[in-house]
Amino acid sequence: MKYISVRVRSFERGLLFRNGDFKRLLPPGNYRFFSWSDIRVDVASLRDPWLKHPDLDLLISAGVLRDLATVIDLQDHQRGLVWIDGRFNGVLAPGRYAYWLGFREVRVETVEVAQVRFEHPELAVILNTPAIGNYFEPFLVSEGFAGLYLRNGQYVETLKPGHYAFWRNVAQVKLQAIDLREQILEVSGQELMTADKVTLRINALVTFHIADPLRATMVTDDVKQALYREVQLGLRAVVGTRSIDALLEDKDGVSQELDTLVRRRADEFGLTIATVGMRDIILPGDMRDLLNKVTEAKKAAEANLITRREETAAMRSQANTAKLMENNRILMRLRELETLEKVADKAKLHVVLGEKGLTDIVVNAI
Repeated sequence: MKYISVRVRSFERGLLFRNGDFKRLLPPGNYRFFSWSDIRVDVASLRDPWLKHPDLDLLISAGVLRDLATVIDLQDHQRGLVWIDGRFNGVLAPGRYAYWLGFREVRVETVEVAQVRFEHPELAVILNTPAIGNYFEPFLVSEGFAGLYLRNGQYVETLKPGHYAFWRNVAQVKLQAIDLREQILEVSGQELMTADKVTLRINALVTFHIADPLRATMVTDDVKQALYREVQLGLRAVVGTRSIDALLEDKDGVSQELDTLVRRRADEFGLTIATVGMRDIILPGDMRDLLNKVTEAKKAAEANLITRREETAAMRSQANTAKLMENNRILMRLRELETLEKVADKAKLHVVLGEKGLTDIVVNAI
């Protein structure tokens, strides 16, 4: 014979089992059992909100918990959000649960996980709970970024800046933050050959931003590298069809043509181009010296041409003046007086006039 003495206090309940079968629920009190069979009494505290017992299914089937506890049965596509005394406590996985009534304020919110993305007014509070990472995959989209959300390989939506959460172990989720801010791409050290076989080095600069995050990730695996490649090809196209002289004389035209080529391809990548241009054109040392000499010779020739033009104009003016004076003695004498006046301003000058000379002519002219 087996003897058992059990005390069930006011905040406890006793669970009586005989030979592994649940028999009845014991309210607070003192109990003594004598039996030849296997008797077991498990005492459960009401201070613990949850009734945790390996034979919970037997207790639920027996119906003894009907007025004492609330039973939660979560399916595979459901989860339970638990609030105890008004504070978030945790998440329940699929299964059966029972929580006591009366001693603690317990609230279980049943949510569906089929949509994978978890939305809730208290999302920030829930995500700050310890060990919540076992159930949720948090995702933050910062200002100036967009979040690309794909489920099972299919595009779902583009997320705006903010905090997000996705249920784990429900579907294959891919989350990617896309930078929408303006970016600068430098294409440096490109060695190219002009149409007249001159090898030079060009540095280009591109300013852009991502306008369509979905296209930027679906069309190519690395949109920045794809843009870099298009700028390289564009430089080869615009430089290879021009001579070195044409390239240096029309840099703006070359940059404009490069801009047109790059913009057309960038739009296919979901990008918006702000500026495209060549920052530096670097010539080999010997070619640079040769061009400097050519430029120097051109400038010298231009200077000589201008000098000759001025000399020709001066000689033509002198010839016209001489022609006027040839037929007019008075005009020639006046010119002599002007010359004498200029000389007299700078030196001491004695003028001796002969008889019937310049004086008579001037007096008669007056």
